[in-house]
Amino acid sequence: MADFLGSLLYAFSALFVILDPILSVPIFASMTRGQSSAEISKQAVIAVAVAGFLLYIFLFFNFFIFDILGISLPSFQVAGGFLLFILGMQMALGIDIGRPKDHSPSAAGVIIGTPLLCGPGAITTVILLVNDMGILIPAVAIALSLGATWIILRFSAEIQKLLGDCVTEIMARVLGMLVAAIAVKIIADGIIGLI
Repeated sequence: MADFLGSLLYAFSALFVILDPILSVPIFASMTRGQSSAEISKQAVIAVAVAGFLLYIFLFFNFFIFDILGISLPSFQVAGGFLLFILGMQMALGIDIGRPKDHSPSAAGVIIGTPLLCGPGAITTVILLVNDMGILIPAVAIALSLGATWIILRFSAEIQKLLGDCVTEIMARVLGMLVAAIAVKIIADGIIGLI
């Protein structure tokens, strides 16, 4: 039981850091400003549903998808690691590369769901967790991470006011460095696997 809980905590922590809902707080809050609580809740549900759908697709069908495309896990690790490293650099340096410019309120849930929450880094993390732990622990960790993400998005306006722009920015930079460090490890593991 202790091993299960330890593995679950690790998987949850890795996914939560990669999903990084705190980074989405200022974006989501600005995109849903002036909307009713019901509409904000709806957009948060859409964001979590979009991210969850993609994560569970790769949780259950990752190796089937790999077989169809003819790619190996190590090659995906290297490619995903590079993309994750770029994401980490974006977060740490506060730069935008390829971020959608459509900020219409109705699009908030979809834009936050992907690529902000569920991008290449989250997909890579899920595949690596499945490879290391099987399906059960990552499946539960995804559900817990998405639940926590929904709460953060639902109360994004309040969190933004409480933390302020400065603290949110600092947290995004620190999480960016952690994401970049995780990416380096993923790339190294992939290169070793290819060799």
